[in-house]
Amino acid sequence: MRPAVNFAYAGGLLATGLADVTDDPAALDSRGWWAVVVTYEGEVTCARFDDVRPARHPGGVWRAPGEWASSLDEARYVAGVERIRDAIADGIVYQANLCRVLSAPLADGADIAGLGARLARGNPAPYAMTLRVPGLEVACASPELYLRRDGDVVESRPIKGTGRTAADLLPKDEAENIMIVDLVRNDLGRVAETGSVRVPGLCELEEHPGLVHLVSTVRARVTRGGWPGLLAATFPPGSVTGAPKSSALALLDELEPVPRGPYCGAVGWVDADSRRGALAVGIRSFWAVDGVLRFGTGAGITWGSDPRGEWRETELKAARLLEVASGERAQDLDERGTARR
Repeated sequence: MRPAVNFAYAGGLLATGLADVTDDPAALDSRGWWAVVVTYEGEVTCARFDDVRPARHPGGVWRAPGEWASSLDEARYVAGVERIRDAIADGIVYQANLCRVLSAPLADGADIAGLGARLARGNPAPYAMTLRVPGLEVACASPELYLRRDGDVVESRPIKGTGRTAADLLPKDEAENIMIVDLVRNDLGRVAETGSVRVPGLCELEEHPGLVHLVSTVRARVTRGGWPGLLAATFPPGSVTGAPKSSALALLDELEPVPRGPYCGAVGWVDADSRRGALAVGIRSFWAVDGVLRFGTGAGITWGSDPRGEWRETELKAARLLEVASGERAQDLDERGTARR
């Protein structure tokens, strides 16, 4: 199935008939079904569609991009990890998530719907979304829930701790997860009913294609602010910034040479009529702008981090997604989650 020129696909729903695009998150409390992308830097795109129906992911032509380049090479990334460890020693931060952005020329005729369909087959994810609206194309295969809202109840499921298997996880992964849970609890507490913030799941093991993660659940009853207030209190997501968040953001701004864009922002949907929605943390995400395809990857840094080990974690997180985007067929992916070479 070929998609409309403008479309969104999320949660088994295909949205067409673009009716409105705005940068005002207050629209998410109005009416209709909205696709939402918020860049890490805070640029908001809310796109309302009139026709939303269950469907299979639309198809499209996809061609492998050109050679990938990284905003940080291994030496600069390792130096950045050491800088964060120095900041931890100085008491400036407890943890920070250092990221790099990969970029490659977009092939002529490549269709973001085709990439989204490839990701759906080769790297299925619970919070995947594909979107094309004027000026923005995103194919996201995120496993991480930033915010799920059902009426007044809001839930976040931060991920901290990644390995190929459970045996790869380290003590620092659990410590890092707990730090971020505390941060998310504090963020939600700013707009939640007093005493309603709960942690029903802590450091639970969750399996995804080629990876395992430690995932926690934080839940609260929100009493004020609507979507604008909720975003203002919690954005950017704590799992991709650090703790304390304000200090981590300032440090990362010094270390990361290019904007993250939709990567580490928010990607998802909101049904304003039913007061429901689900926004993913924009990890495992590709976005295309001005003929360039981009993809981000990163790792959480603590005092116990091994700098080269953290670089290898960024490679592990990127490997499967880049293989899918580079044209590997889903049936060629082996049981370890990597492509046969």
